[in-house]
Amino acid sequence: MRINEVIHNKGSSVITARSDQDVRHLVDLLADNRIGAVVITDDGDTVVGIVGERDIVQGLRKFGPSLLDRSIADVMDADVHTCGMDDELAAVATDMTRFRARHLPVIVDGHLAAIVSIGDIVKSRIDQLQTEQEHLVKYLHG
Repeated sequence: MRINEVIHNKGSSVITARSDQDVRHLVDLLADNRIGAVVITDDGDTVVGIVGERDIVQGLRKFGPSLLDRSIADVMDADVHTCGMDDELAAVATDMTRFRARHLPVIVDGHLAAIVSIGDIVKSRIDQLQTEQEHLVKYLHG
């Protein structure tokens, strides 16, 4: 199974913010959309960073309550690991584990196309295993 199948099932919508916006805006995006990470893109197309819940916690530890008024650039991870639509699910899961990344932006021809989370990967794998089990049961019962 490839990432494009996961994106086909879940959709390609990505919540983004600019690096010059304040962290308060970022927190609102996370809460309002019930998501764990926001992709940071200053032009709406090129990924310059990503911010997840852990980054917010680390920012609070470092800056205290004033974090909310600081720019997203102060807490974002600029070393963004990404994947492509044709990448194998197993390889992406391995990368996510190795990089301790819960979310990976999906890049197509250098442009932001979607985002995939570890939850999306797990759900796809469970669905795949359930389908395989149903086929095996049908085969055994004739």
